[in-house]
Amino acid sequence: QMRLMESGGGLVQPGGSLNLSCVASENIFNLYATTWHRQAAGKDRGWVAMITSDGRKMYINSVKGRFTVSRDSAKNAVYLEMNDLSPEDTAVYYCEQRNYWGQGTQVTVSS
Repeated sequence: QMRLMESGGGLVQPGGSLNLSCVASENIFNLYATTWHRQAAGKDRGWVAMITSDGRKMYINSVKGRFTVSRDSAKNAVYLEMNDLSPEDTAVYYCEQRNYWGQGTQVTVSS
């Protein structure tokens, strides 16, 4: 069974940056779309950014221009670079592919 593992979360001040990583146990990121989701406390989980198998990237409006999703197939990894973070970005971030989910990584934006 494929496994996904996120890392890179943490505490950052408003305006700061974080880089999240999602590593898979199989070399599949160039075969299927991979999506970053997030879930804030008390809210539903929702998608944030996606990279398709052919490399197209999509973002929700609130992160466009601040977040960048990328992929390194040689490392079985997908990344989410997050800049100009705000408290509204505070959430647990998950990567997902074909309904396989990682355990999530906490991102907290606070002064």
